[in-house]
Amino acid sequence: MRPRANCDRPGWQAVAAQLTRRHYLMSAGYGIGLAALRWLLASEAQAAERNPLAPKPTHFPPRAKSCIFIFLEGAPSQLDLFDPKPKLNQHHGKPLPESLTKEVRFAFIKKETAVLMGSERKFTRHGQCGMEFSDLLPHLATCADDILMVRSMHTDQFNHHPAQLTLFCGRPFFGLPSVGAWLAWGLGTESQNLPAFVVLSAGRGTSGGASLWQSGFLPSMFAGVVFRNQGEPVLNLVNPPGIPAELQRKGLDALKQLNASRMEMLNDPEIESRIASYELAFRMQMAAPELIDLSDETQQTLDMYGVGRPDPPNSNRFRGYAPGHFHQFALNCLLARRLVERGVRFVQINHASWDHHSNLPPELAHNCQMADQPVAALLKDLKRRGLLDTTLVVWAGEFGRTPLGENRQGYARPTGRDHHPYAFTIWMAGGGVKGGTVYGETDELGWGVVRDPVHVNDFHATLLHLFGLNHLKLTHRFQGLDARLTGVGGRVIHEWLA
Repeated sequence: MRPRANCDRPGWQAVAAQLTRRHYLMSAGYGIGLAALRWLLASEAQAAERNPLAPKPTHFPPRAKSCIFIFLEGAPSQLDLFDPKPKLNQHHGKPLPESLTKEVRFAFIKKETAVLMGSERKFTRHGQCGMEFSDLLPHLATCADDILMVRSMHTDQFNHHPAQLTLFCGRPFFGLPSVGAWLAWGLGTESQNLPAFVVLSAGRGTSGGASLWQSGFLPSMFAGVVFRNQGEPVLNLVNPPGIPAELQRKGLDALKQLNASRMEMLNDPEIESRIASYELAFRMQMAAPELIDLSDETQQTLDMYGVGRPDPPNSNRFRGYAPGHFHQFALNCLLARRLVERGVRFVQINHASWDHHSNLPPELAHNCQMADQPVAALLKDLKRRGLLDTTLVVWAGEFGRTPLGENRQGYARPTGRDHHPYAFTIWMAGGGVKGGTVYGETDELGWGVVRDPVHVNDFHATLLHLFGLNHLKLTHRFQGLDARLTGVGGRVIHEWLA
């Protein structure tokens, strides 16, 4: 056994915190120690100068270069959009066998009196592939041959925030990097003037908040940067009045020298992130305003996305309403295309809320009216510009909705669905996935997966694979372990690959 260090002496931890590799090498003698020190100083000086977001090599040739992740917070009802169940309609109003619900936890449903609730929606087949879509998604249905629909997703969490953390971070815990941060850290970015990871939001805002685009234990440079789609794109980015650019440049140069000196002392990667952040912010002062200047977009393109659409009358009656969200969501879809054109690696579009515990028919119709046209326009616009082949577009919620109607106390009758982690649908397009394909199957009531189950970690493993990254090798040492996005699970689903 190694001798145990005397860690109980007063001040030991404070002294240890000041020790660096340089201190060790200085005390190791004047032979190998000084030679190693000379190499260390040179490498650290180069590290302080390099860009942490510079493009990095992949494990194998990638299919995708960028990702647009459309997150519908609250969880859209797969039974009313993507996974038709005629048998569910036939058994409307009937209870499920107790054997199915005995060990199941619900957020709000009362098991004893819960009954099945059919769907009012009409499903029809679209495209050469014959993929089925609800009548709430007429625009998206025209893109059927480009879409890989996965009907057999499942997760471990049945409440929103834990399930959202699982969807983005692989596990339901705080402090873990999100998938966008992992991609930015593993691949860098081709953009020199914009962040690698950008977040755009419309509607009420997600219950998970910034934990869904955090960098966790990765350097802070890789966290998502929230962009606004009007006014100043990034708060506090513009210089105060009277501060010319040349004066700011001199100030940044002075800060860079101070931070580089500190980096030599401590070799702290967060100092490197700080240097890179200041430099990126300086370059963004020109790039960010140009991004939201749509003067180079044709009116045909703006109309295709629905930019400028007014909110329908009485929109404020629906949950999650925020003034102008029809325009905001459409603009976010257009900005997402402009961001990937400029080399941004990961764009996350958030919209809340799709959490329809009640009043599902009109509220889901309202949300789909908002999202259907812009998302379909995004797919078509990427395709006509030759970007869809290398841009992975994802549509996902954190889980699904129950075949049972929610019979919460005080409701005259069920008009919504509860949280359902056992089976839900996501879809992807572009970025090397096999369009015109439906993968997986749920039972005739939509309760559970009966063919080709896909855990969220399997989705993550396959997403990383599309970017040329082996999820088992994309690791970061944290608290003595080689942590990864997929935790201890995950498998690549090769059937999804084009």
